[in-house]
Amino acid sequence: MSQSTAEVSEAEIAVHWQEENYVNPPERFVAQANLTDKTVFDRFSLDNVPDCFKEYADLLHWYRPWDITLDTSNPPFWRWFVGGTINASYNCIDRHLPKHKNKTAIHFVPEPEHEAIQHVTYQELYVRVNEVGALLRDGCGLKKGDRVTLHMPMVPELPITMLACARLGVIHSQVFSGFSGKATADRIVDSESRVLITMDAYCRGGQLLDHKEKADVAVSEAEKEGVKVEKVLVWQRYPGRYSSATPLVKGRDFVMNEMLSAYRRRRVDPVEIPAEDPLFLMYTSGTTGRPKGCQHSTGGYLSYVAGTSRYIQDIHPEDVYWCMADIGWITGHSYIVYGPLALAASSVVYEGLPTYPDAGRPWRIAEELDVNIFHTSPTAIRALRRAGPDEPLKYNHHFKHMTTVGEPIEPAVWKWYYEVVGKGEAAIVDTWWQTENGGFLCSTVPALYPMKPGSAGPGVPGIHPIIYDEGGAEIPPRSGRAGNICIQNPWPGSFQTIWKDPDRFVQQYYARYCKDRSSRDWRDWPYMAGDGALQAADGYYRILGRIDDVINVAGHRLGTKEIESASLLVDEIAEAAVVPARDEIKGKVPDLYVSLKPGLAPSEDIRKRVEDSVVREIGAIARPRRVVMVPDMPKTRSGKIMRRVLAAISNNEDAGDISTLANPEIVDEIRKMES
Repeated sequence: MSQSTAEVSEAEIAVHWQEENYVNPPERFVAQANLTDKTVFDRFSLDNVPDCFKEYADLLHWYRPWDITLDTSNPPFWRWFVGGTINASYNCIDRHLPKHKNKTAIHFVPEPEHEAIQHVTYQELYVRVNEVGALLRDGCGLKKGDRVTLHMPMVPELPITMLACARLGVIHSQVFSGFSGKATADRIVDSESRVLITMDAYCRGGQLLDHKEKADVAVSEAEKEGVKVEKVLVWQRYPGRYSSATPLVKGRDFVMNEMLSAYRRRRVDPVEIPAEDPLFLMYTSGTTGRPKGCQHSTGGYLSYVAGTSRYIQDIHPEDVYWCMADIGWITGHSYIVYGPLALAASSVVYEGLPTYPDAGRPWRIAEELDVNIFHTSPTAIRALRRAGPDEPLKYNHHFKHMTTVGEPIEPAVWKWYYEVVGKGEAAIVDTWWQTENGGFLCSTVPALYPMKPGSAGPGVPGIHPIIYDEGGAEIPPRSGRAGNICIQNPWPGSFQTIWKDPDRFVQQYYARYCKDRSSRDWRDWPYMAGDGALQAADGYYRILGRIDDVINVAGHRLGTKEIESASLLVDEIAEAAVVPARDEIKGKVPDLYVSLKPGLAPSEDIRKRVEDSVVREIGAIARPRRVVMVPDMPKTRSGKIMRRVLAAISNNEDAGDISTLANPEIVDEIRKMES
């Protein structure tokens, strides 16, 4: 392989992928779709930003209408629907009661198949959210603007707790249940939460996992950093029975199920929240090793997820909708809880592994609940395809619409999803967006444009992407040339700032392509997504992956610096480097290369402690595929580790020109170790 070829970026290589043929949505789908009017793109043109987003805001109930659609006085800290007041909990529950109180809001499917599915109606949701709200307000003293950290699995108590917080104006910060106590502590410290809400245990992979033990670690670690958690509220997975081997701490830990008896039939009036006030914090990994607290607004965010749920996912009140993501990620916030419930849909919450006890489980759930909208990630699709390629055909489920999210999907996998899972009956939207964005950025509008396997499609209504090269010049539209995809305009779903770090917000997302730092015109402040992309001749975008050193594992972004930092906590480790390795199921997984301090010999004990440190500090999602102990890292003469070379080794590729390395002989040594 020549040097020029070896140094071509992943994005540029992807330019040569073959464009696939179109697949048209079924006529039956188009006939019932929420959005079939092609003039929507004229109404949401760049010239009509920001006023066009009134269409999304009008889907909601406002206590007071807004005075200013978009306040640009302090760019790029955009403020949407200023002067308006709203409540997210009211919009997801109360306003539906006159027509839909007896309709199911949440179908909770426990992982054990012998346990009955719970059907929580909108009336029951109203009662339970009010009672939890009263407990949080009167029993914990929580009020508008306070932060609460949630570390909960996929159970109905999680959306109930989120909506109770939203009712009070309390800012919730949900941590993915698979994350460690230490990772939870980091988020408690950053948000300065004084209350942690968790669960005693939950079912996963056929086991009842002790979850409470992570809370004890989180509280202890947070206190070391100067933040004291006053109360730990523990939900019981099985009401009336404490299922954790970790004892309750007297005076600090309280069982939610027992406390609620004092708040039966209590009602809490929804607090009128200014539209620009925060609804929640969602932490995402970053390149510095410190998680970023993405601060999402109340009015703008809720408007955007309601609009995209209605028009891109085609959710109607009568639909049974299942997003198989975890609520611990932004997809679950936007498209399990707030978006579907704002539209009075029935949303499925499934506790466990999609392949437990076998690969037919998702399709049995879909058949039993008559799910007609299905939403999952390419990682899950690949895993289900490998575990049971013919399983969906055994079940009598029928989807009208299917979503894919979190990472690009390979055309071959897309076709299996369409033909076998969807039985050729469903429209597919292949969506692109990020934690920071709140909702979809690119996707086909399912009833208006044909699908194209492997392509995310055009910008959704109101989103106007632009692709820049490294030097800041616009890459010609529809040229098929790769570059850094940005969004030209603000939109209501975008996060407001990084919690307590506004400088980082500006520097990471806006500074690079800003045309005039003194300008208050949003046209001078394009948003940089941090992904590579190309626009094909038909206007569809193909997303090509991260341009920084964040590894996208199964749709979850993991900062390499976090993993490297965790490995360096092991005393014997001198250096660490994480690179992305291709994986058939997860897309990319981390390979961790470590070198030992002088005089030490590699051992299985060291390797195991490095792996354990990563899992302890971050969580099992960050577990390296391999921990490779090397005698030295490939380095430049200035001492920089050449991660490009390690990535080539991990992926069995030519490392290209290594003559510039200070120690080129190390490449062959590492390759021999791998063989």
